[in-house]
Formats: sequence, C-alpha cells, structure tokens
Amino acid sequence: MAPAVGAACAARIIEGTLDGRLVAVDARTGRPCADFGTNGSVDIKAGMGEVIPGMVSITSAPTIVRGVVVTGHQVLDGQSNSAPSGVIQGFDAVTGELRWAWDMTRPDLTGRPGEGETFTRGTPNMWTTASGDEQLGLVYLPMGNSAADYYSADRSEAENRYATALVALDVTTGRPAWSFQTVHKDVWDYDLGSQATLIDYPTAAGSVPALILPSKQGDLYILDRRTGRALTPVEERRVPQGGVEPQERTATQPFSRFHTLAKRDLTERDMWGMSPIDQMICRIGFRQAAYDGIYTPPTSDRRWIQYPGYNGGSDWGGVAVDPQRGWIIANYNDMPNYNRLVPREEANEKGWFPRGDPRAKSGGAEGAGDPQAGVPYAIDVNAGWRMKPTGMLCKQPPYGGIRAIDIRTGRTVWDRPLGTARKNGPFGIPSMLPIDIGTPNNGGSVVTAGGLIFIAAATDDLIRAIDIETGETVWSEVLPAGGQAGPMVYEQDGRQYLVLMAGGHHFMETPPGDHVIAWALPER
Repeated sequence: MAPAVGAACAARIIEGTLDGRLVAVDARTGRPCADFGTNGSVDIKAGMGEVIPGMVSITSAPTIVRGVVVTGHQVLDGQSNSAPSGVIQGFDAVTGELRWAWDMTRPDLTGRPGEGETFTRGTPNMWTTASGDEQLGLVYLPMGNSAADYYSADRSEAENRYATALVALDVTTGRPAWSFQTVHKDVWDYDLGSQATLIDYPTAAGSVPALILPSKQGDLYILDRRTGRALTPVEERRVPQGGVEPQERTATQPFSRFHTLAKRDLTERDMWGMSPIDQMICRIGFRQAAYDGIYTPPTSDRRWIQYPGYNGGSDWGGVAVDPQRGWIIANYNDMPNYNRLVPREEANEKGWFPRGDPRAKSGGAEGAGDPQAGVPYAIDVNAGWRMKPTGMLCKQPPYGGIRAIDIRTGRTVWDRPLGTARKNGPFGIPSMLPIDIGTPNNGGSVVTAGGLIFIAAATDDLIRAIDIETGETVWSEVLPAGGQAGPMVYEQDGRQYLVLMAGGHHFMETPPGDHVIAWALPER
C-alpha cells in the first residue's frame, strides 16, 4: 500500500547505482525510504552468483509502470562468455519486493533461482533506457547482445531470439508480450542503445498507439506498441557471408524502408587525412581489410571494416518528436570501426584476460583488446578507425549530424552536421576552430512547443538551441564538462527552464565533471 499523502516517502525518487542497487529516497528530504528494501536499498545482483566488482552496474534510470520498478543493468562488455546474467527484474515501487524476474532462457523461472543456482549467465542485458505504457501495462526493453559480442556459435535459441531486439514485457507478470528483432545473430555489437519513443501514428484508419525504434545501423522502425507489428515497411535483404563462423551467418538481415540514417557504403575515396601520407595510410588499410558493405562478417586473418560502427546511427539518447509538426529529430553518428578477431593464444600473449584475472592488463575503449574468455577469439576494435599516431579518423568528415524527418512520409526535412572542431585535433590537441565538421555525439535532444531543439551530445562541449524549421543554431554556450546526456525542459510559474547534467564521457573523450546546470528564459 502506498504511503498516505504527506507521509514520509509519499513522493519518492528511485535511482540505480553503479554498484547494482536500487535506492529510494524521500523526494522532499532526500532521506532513505525505510519501507523500501533494506534501509531504502535493494541489491539487484541477488541470484546472479559471482559478480566481480565493476561487472554489473545500473547505467540508466529505471522505468516505473503500474507501480513496478523495472530495471536492467550494464554487464561489462567483452570480458567473459560466463559473465553475470542480463536478467530483467521488476520490483514493487513501495516495498522494493521482487515482483518478477525475466531470465530469457528459463521461462519457467518467475522469481530468484533456487539454492545453488543462478540466473543464466552470459545472456543479453539491457544497459540503456526502457519505455513504458501505463495504459497497456507494457514495458519496452531495448536489448543488448550476449556476453561475447563478436562470436555466436554457442548461443541458445532464446538468445538468438531476443538479443538486439525490442522486447515488450507484461509488467504484471514479467513475461514477453511480443518482440521485434533488428539484427539476426548479432556479431557486430549492434545492441539497441536508444530507447523507444512512444507516439500516436497517423494512418488512414485513424491514430494508432505506436513507437519509434532507432538502431545503431541507422534504421528507424515504427511499430504498433500493442502488438509489435511494423506499421512501415521492413524487408529482409541479402547480406555478405563468410567470416570465421560462416555456418552461423544468416542470409538476410532486416532493413527499414521507412527511413535510415545510414549512408552509402564506404569507398577508398572516402579515406581522409591531414596530409597525403595520412590519406595513403588509410587507403592502404582500406584495401587490406575485408569489406563487402554493412554486415561484413568478422574475420581473424585480417581486419574487417564495420560501417556503421558500434557507435553508429542512433545510440544513447534516442530521438525526439515534435507532435505539432509530426517530425522526428534524430542526431546520429557516421563512423566506421576497424576490427579483427584475435585467436585465443595470441590474445593470451597480449595479456587480454577478463576483469578479475590477475594476469589482465588494462584495456582501452570498448572492444580494444576485450578477451571474450570462453570463446575461440578475443576482439580488437579500432573504434572510429583512428590512425596512429595522430588519432585522427580515417573516414572523411562529417562524423555526426542531426536530421529532421517527417513521420508521415519518412522524408528528410533538413540534415546538417552536428558539432564543431573546437575540441578536436591531431594528437588530442584542441584546434579551437569553430568549423561545423560534425563530431561523434551521444545524448539525445528535446523539442519545445516554441520550435527550439536543445541538444549537447557533441564532442565540442557546447549546448545548442537549434531552430526546428531551418536547422540553424540560434544559441550556444560552453559547458564545463562533456554534455553526453539528454536535456530536460520544464515550466514553473510561467517561466521555462532548461536543465542538463554535464558529466563527460570516457569513450567520447570529453572532460569529466559532476555538473547539473539550469538555464531559464528571461522573465517577461
């Protein structure tokens, strides 16, 4: 039973922590809610078995539907095929009691496993944000991939069904109502990083409750959120075959015919550099690599080009929608990865062992020397395909953009690079040039009724206001740390406010911080 109005924790804030706990505090005082779990805290790692510190973290806000707090969690990428489970759990928002658990390989399991058992290890997790429909009682989970992202031969039938898929769970039972998969047998780390955005979709028969699902490949899908049925055309197209496990590659992959943020395939002419020598090095790398377009299978005898890379298309932050105009506002990345599967013996010689192993040497960015213990190959990802020693990207700019799309037709209204070169340059030296080159960007946008798009996201450490009609920047301000987060707008006493958490991001190489910044429109 919910606390009485005015009682302690009648209004509460529930958050996830980086050590895998849900914490509830009184919204007025900040004091822990004594009726929630143990002293206001619930450990989501119960039932997971051994969890090495840092392997399980709640990296997104939990989603609350019909009084159930639904949470996934990040499982550190690429460490071991027997990493902790990606189980999704639902907790009572008042008591913190576990209502249900969804372990995809064990549909019979409704709560925590029995004595001496654990939730299935190595299964796909949901590190990003879920969406919920209070009326339908559904929560929409953008699922990640299995623990060894780049190898698939030993995955279960359930993993092959639910990995890199949007899964709608009945929040009452914790059981799947439907699922929609965007990649079959994903070995490209194309997990769904964007939350689904709920909309009312106009059809000839009237408005349909729908959602927009963006992907790292750049495709945008519009689905009936009651059933998962695609409301815009989706087709299976033939994709490249081969790689280290050719028998596992599917002949086709799903592509949206409504809209894609993806660009044409790369060519040698797209190789770029500050000098002819840089360009020559990148062109040689292009010729030496395996590349037959999107979904080129992973290889170990040479590098393969993955384009878009795992930070391609739409990632953290998702898309925004202007319901008045019927437009989608999507910021996106446009970069390749330059990858190679590394045989186990070679990986061991390099000291690529999983977290917790005393032999492990510290790694780089995600995938840059991940051991994938338990499968035949480790993975070496050159994210963004950067050349040595300058650190510049081999593909010509832009590396990111922002686009307005008509929901009714899928037509591009306008498209422009997002991000200047002011904080980018060779050898990590900021150029301070205010040139719109289009930088990598993570973190979505927000649209106001007055026709402004507020967005940070880019690696130039600026927050912008963009005119939604033209795509032109009308205001910007320098941030004290990276703005890889979604802005929020609200109104109080007739005055509008804009809030952003500027915390930086290690992968985007923006300055870290712990800033929460608010701006206000002038008083009138």
